[in-house]
Amino acid sequence: MYLPDSDRRAAALIDWLQTDLGLPVQTLEPASSDASFRRYFRVGLDDGFRIVMDAPPDRENIRPFVRIASHLKQVGINTPTIYAENSDDGFLLLEDFGSDVFLDCLNDNNAEALYRQALACLLQLQTTLTPSSCPLPVYDDALLQRELDIFYDWFLEKLLGIVMPDAMRRELDRGLIESALEQPRVFVHRDFHSRNLMVVTDNMLGVIDFQDAVIGPISYDLVSLLRDCYVAWPSERVAKWRSQHYQSLVDAGLLAVTAPVFDRWFDWMGLQRHLKAIGIFARLHLRDDKSSYLADIPRTLAYVNQVCAAYPALEEVHGFLRRQILPVYQASL
Repeated sequence: MYLPDSDRRAAALIDWLQTDLGLPVQTLEPASSDASFRRYFRVGLDDGFRIVMDAPPDRENIRPFVRIASHLKQVGINTPTIYAENSDDGFLLLEDFGSDVFLDCLNDNNAEALYRQALACLLQLQTTLTPSSCPLPVYDDALLQRELDIFYDWFLEKLLGIVMPDAMRRELDRGLIESALEQPRVFVHRDFHSRNLMVVTDNMLGVIDFQDAVIGPISYDLVSLLRDCYVAWPSERVAKWRSQHYQSLVDAGLLAVTAPVFDRWFDWMGLQRHLKAIGIFARLHLRDDKSSYLADIPRTLAYVNQVCAAYPALEEVHGFLRRQILPVYQASL
């Protein structure tokens, strides 16, 4: 059983399971961790396995997870059942969806079928959860700006020692934020990608890590899924999936813009998200000693380069990326 002498939270977690819940704990092993301060353990009981979330209350708040899980369950989204909650200590006892993460299951033979399921799940999220039925924070200009600042602060300045010119930075921020805010607002999972989808059965995906959901731009979760920081697909395949989802949104009455307008929203939303993600990967390395995420920066930077090269309005940023950022980044590897 996992229980290092120095891990007081693991000891408290086991005590909660055994003493408060009266569960016959047979085994407790690390299941996964993520980019936050949360940890997950797989606990073996007499009747099978459960997952326990460990979210230190001074760092994380489990109440949004519990609240949003309830809303998702009500509209038929497959999220882990919550068996027990300890908000004071930051523990949750959850259904175990197994270990088949979407990312690990993907291959050329099943990609079409799995992405068809993922896009159907996303459409269900966007059409059945409304701001009135699922009250959430709004993805406003202040939040979008804070996320962009993570890129400038942690990746450019702290990791590479580069400062983007103020005028260029302001112009980039203004364009990305305006593009995001002009889109229809829907439920946004905010991390709808291959590490937060589980292959539970042949025709059922499980959705996890939804506690940071907001009401925000309609293209956000789509670009999270199709231009995933952890797996890349050929542009032609991404364009086909994007077009299919665009038509589904039009048919559902959620979109009333042309496909080229939506494509631009998709690209610019992805640029905002990928800049934020690169900053977070640098912060995880520099601040949190989680350096494995550095391996995902090249893929994510490639998306940034791709979008900047495609739009004349981003020509100056693209030049700065090629002449200043990429050479310094490559030299740092």
